[in-house]
Amino acid sequence: MTHREQYIWQRGIYLCQLCYELTKSFHSSEIYGITSQIRRTSVSVPANIAEGYGRVTRQEYIRYLRIALGSLRNHWILI
Repeated sequence: MTHREQYIWQRGIYLCQLCYELTKSFHSSEIYGITSQIRRTSVSVPANIAEGYGRVTRQEYIRYLRIALGSLRNHWILI
């Protein structure tokens, strides 16, 4: 199995797509503000999941899952 086959990574990609769609409607003055922050956060979630999946131990993988979760919590996406 690769990271692309994992449900959690697929949901991360879906979240990223939703965030990009949502931020398209934001005012253009926010392109370097909240728009950028939401987009960067949404991209970091599946990126951290993929990076963790490539690690050697399960404990390292779990660490990267926690990093992904932390990104969501720190950037207002997780409710």
